[in-house]
Amino acid sequence: MFDELVESYGVLGLFVSAFVSSTLAPGGSEAVLAYLLLNGEHVSIYLVIVATIGNTLGALTTFYLGHIASAKYPPKKINPQHFYKANVLIQRYGSISLLMSWLPVLGDVLCLVAGWLRLNFLKALFFITLGKFARYFLISIMLN
Repeated sequence: MFDELVESYGVLGLFVSAFVSSTLAPGGSEAVLAYLLLNGEHVSIYLVIVATIGNTLGALTTFYLGHIASAKYPPKKINPQHFYKANVLIQRYGSISLLMSWLPVLGDVLCLVAGWLRLNFLKALFFITLGKFARYFLISIMLN
């Protein structure tokens, strides 16, 4: 079943899987990437870039949702314990903490809190993209 789905949707499926995996919804873009890499129909760097773009856009969606939420729930009115780990990382390291945005669960919360705290968008974009690219690139190296 998985093979048929991936073969039917290919690179588009990778993009969608990467996007969904980086929002607050669960997903498994690494498995789709691995399948496509092992299938060998596409150049590895192309697949890494597609996955990175999809995953980054998903993270930016979460970042934007945090930004919207901050209008109704400003950081001063929320107990920082609700987002303790992400809040500690962002307060200590700022946008650089978004290199960890690829981590399951914590990465989504990092992006949400970064938007909520209204971190600089361009810095956030840079570090989110760099972290996502590094993860997918390492996966491609390990499988080739």
